[in-house]
Amino acid sequence: MEEKSIIIIGAGIAGLSTGCYGQMNGYHTQIFEMRDLPGGLCTSWKRKGYTIDGCIGWLMGSGPGYNYYQLWQELGALHGKRIINHEEFLRIVDNEGKALIIYSDLDKLEGHLKELAPEDADEISKLIQLAKTCSTFNPPIKKAPELMGLADLIPFLFKNKQFLKINSKYRNITLQDYVKKFKSPFLRKMFPFLLVDLFSLIMMLGMLHKKSAGYPEGGSLEFSRGIEQRYLNLGGKIHYSSPVTEIIVENNRATGVKLLDGSIHHSDIIISAADGHATIFDMLGGKYINKKIQYYYNHFPVFPSKILLSSGVNRTFDDSPHWIIFLLDTPIVIGGQEYTSLGVEIYNFDHTLAPHGKTVLRMMFDTDYTYWYDLKQDLDRYQMEKKKIAETVISILDKCYPGLAALVEMIDVATPITWERYTGNWKGSYQGWQLTEKTMPPFRMSKKLPGLESFYMAGQWVEPGGGLPPSALSGRNVIQLICKQDKKHFKTSFPY
Repeated sequence: MEEKSIIIIGAGIAGLSTGCYGQMNGYHTQIFEMRDLPGGLCTSWKRKGYTIDGCIGWLMGSGPGYNYYQLWQELGALHGKRIINHEEFLRIVDNEGKALIIYSDLDKLEGHLKELAPEDADEISKLIQLAKTCSTFNPPIKKAPELMGLADLIPFLFKNKQFLKINSKYRNITLQDYVKKFKSPFLRKMFPFLLVDLFSLIMMLGMLHKKSAGYPEGGSLEFSRGIEQRYLNLGGKIHYSSPVTEIIVENNRATGVKLLDGSIHHSDIIISAADGHATIFDMLGGKYINKKIQYYYNHFPVFPSKILLSSGVNRTFDDSPHWIIFLLDTPIVIGGQEYTSLGVEIYNFDHTLAPHGKTVLRMMFDTDYTYWYDLKQDLDRYQMEKKKIAETVISILDKCYPGLAALVEMIDVATPITWERYTGNWKGSYQGWQLTEKTMPPFRMSKKLPGLESFYMAGQWVEPGGGLPPSALSGRNVIQLICKQDKKHFKTSFPY
C-alpha cells in the first residue's frame, strides 16, 4: 500500500520535528516555510560580522539522563556540538557592588547562600532540597499524552509523587511572596530578580545541577540547522520562501495548501506547525472552531513578547560571568515599561558568534505588543523609540564597564513587530499561552479542530508552556496520533 503524504506548514522546531518523525514512520512529507531559513523563533542573524542569537539561553535536556536529551538525539539537534555548562549560571549585583551568585552545583550554591545569610540557613536548606528533588523528575516522552491510559499514568504518578507534590504546593508562589520567608534583607532584595515564580526557579536549579540546562555552541540557528539536516537526510523536502495563505478544504477534509504565489499543493494530511491564531482564523477563515477555542483566544493570556537588544563590542570580558544582572540606582523606561535592573548576557563563551577579540552582548526585556503595534503606525516614531532604547542601555553599560560605549561596533534592536513579521507569531508572543491556573499542564489544546478531517496542529499553541522541548515533542506526538489512526506502530531512530 502506498504511504500517505503529509504537508507541514512551518519549518520551526515543531515543523521540523513533525517532518523528522513523519519520515521515520514512512510518510512522504514536505514542509512549506514562509522564510528562507529553518527554526522559526529559534534563529540567529548576522550584523557587521557579529552573530545575534535570537533564542537559546539554556536548553532543557542538553545532557544525558534526561528524556528530552533522547528527543534531541533522535532529531540530530546536538550532533557535533559542544555543550557548554556554566559553573556560575547567573550573578546579580546590587547598587553597592555586592553579588548574589547562582552556581549550577546545588551544594556550592547552598554554601554561598548560607555564607551570605547564615540566619536563613534552614530555609536555604529547604530550597536546595526542593531543587534536588526536582532534579530527579524526568518528563515522559514515550507516548503522546492523548494515548496514555491508566497503565501509563499510575506508574508515572507513583514514580514522581514527590515532584508532583512540589509542583502543586509551589507553582503559584511568586518569588516576591517567597522572599518573605527570609530574614536577610539582602536575599529579600535580590531573589525576586531571578525569575517570576518559585517553582520555575526550583526546576531551573534542578536542571542546572543535573547538567541538563547547557548551551549548544553555535547558538540557535545552528541548533535548528542540525534538525533541518536530520530531516533532509531522512528524505524530507523543504520549500523555503513559500508562505501558506490558505488551507484547502473539500467536504470538511483538509486536502492541500495555497501559497502566496497562487500555487496549490495537495496532500493526504495537512499539519500546521505555524502560529495557532494565523492557522485557525486566517488560513482556515475561523470556520473550524467551537466556544472553547474561541474562549482560549479571547481570554487566555499569552507570554509577553520581547525586546532583544544586541551589541557587538570590540573587546572581551574575560573576568565577567556569562550572565549578569545589575540593579539600577534609577529606574529606566524601555518600551513604555519601567525597569529597575539590567540583565546582560555576555557571549565570551561562544567564540563562533564574534570575530577574535570581540564579543556579542545580549539584553532582553518583556514588553507589551500593543505599545509597539501603535508605534509602528508611525515609522519615524517607531525607529526613534528603538534608537532611544539603544542609547539608554549603552549609556548604562558604559557605567558598568567604563569605556564600553566607544567600543560598540554594532547595535541591533528587535521588537514584537520584528518577531511578528519574521515568524507570524500572534501578538509577537515568544512562547504561546502563558502558564496560569487554567493553562498549566495537563491542559493542552487538541491537535485536531472540530469538524475538520485529515488536519492536525503542532507547536507551542497546542502544548502550553512554550519553549523548545514542548515544541519538538508536539511534532513527535502528532505523528504518534496519525500512526494510531493508521494502525501503524510508531517508530523512532537515531541518526548516528
